[in-house]
Amino acid sequence: MALATSMWYYYVMRSIGERSTDPGLLVLTSLAEGPKHGYAITLDVERLAGVKLGPGTLYGALSRLEERGLIEALPPEDRRRPYRLTGAGSAALAEHLQALERVARSGLDRLRAAEAIQ
Repeated sequence: MALATSMWYYYVMRSIGERSTDPGLLVLTSLAEGPKHGYAITLDVERLAGVKLGPGTLYGALSRLEERGLIEALPPEDRRRPYRLTGAGSAALAEHLQALERVARSGLDRLRAAEAIQ
C-alpha cells in the first residue's frame, strides 16, 4: 500500500511540475537579469528551476517569444547571439509572476486553514 501511495504521489507531483515549468516563462525570468545567449540561459534556468532545457525546447521558446515581441536578438558576439527582454516582455513577465504569486499565496493560505481544521 505504501508503495502505491508513493508512486501516486510521484506521478502527481511530476505532472504538476511539468505543467508549471513553461519554457517561455523560464526564459523570460532568466533574461530579466540581463541579456544572455542560449547556453547561458540554459545554465541559468537549470540553476533557477532545476529544469534542463534541450536545444529544441530552448530555441523554440526563443523563437516564439521573439515573434511575440517579448524578447529581441542582439548582434552576435563571436558565434553566440544574445537575447534581451523588451519593454513588453518585462511587463508581461511582471504580470504573469504577480498572478502566480497570488495563486501560490492563496494556495498556501488554504492549506494552512485546512491543516488548522484537522
